[in-house]
Amino acid sequence: MKRSLAFGVIVIAVVGLLGGSALLIGQSRVSQDAIQSSVIRTPELIDSAWKLPVAATFNADVTWQSNGSRCGPASVANTFRSIGEEETTEAEVLAGTGKCWTGFCVIGLTLDELAEVARTNTRRKVSVLRNLSADAFREHMKRANDAGRRYIVNFTREKIFGAGAGHFSPVGGYLEAEDMVFVLDVNEDYKPWLIERERLFSAINTIDSDGDKKRGLLLIE
Repeated sequence: MKRSLAFGVIVIAVVGLLGGSALLIGQSRVSQDAIQSSVIRTPELIDSAWKLPVAATFNADVTWQSNGSRCGPASVANTFRSIGEEETTEAEVLAGTGKCWTGFCVIGLTLDELAEVARTNTRRKVSVLRNLSADAFREHMKRANDAGRRYIVNFTREKIFGAGAGHFSPVGGYLEAEDMVFVLDVNEDYKPWLIERERLFSAINTIDSDGDKKRGLLLIE
């Protein structure tokens, strides 16, 4: 019985690792040219974005996700660090959740699953915001500069970069005059970037096939 149980655990772990590897491969399809040209990286605008009230709490520093499947936990960890929570690593925010225990979040986490992860290690209010209208999304982005609020955006890269899969990253703030959102991308290949609000909305106003629900925002306050 013990040998069968051990074998079962090994099989699950191997499947998890293979699934994670497949996910990594699937997320590597965006070309460097697309990464650079599909979003706004003008130095002056990026500098201005880092000075926004919420972005400033990250101290121009993003801890990159450890692998392609852990963008959700990495986003929560970075966000928690910016608001002074004790859990500031992927491992710490995943502790007690039972998720991603193989080292990979196999097929990734849904918006609802990431909300569960965040709630496990904070007393702050965590809300899932989906099925937003374009106007409602704009109003939330206007509040993204409120130092008492943190947003994590769940979007598909395909709508922005022409390829890629679903992704999570913290929102650093909103340049209202330019109508641009500052996305603190936790993937080191992408690094933080700016994007027109309407384009980001089109990328979240999509269905996550894993949960058959729309993507959206996670609000921590």
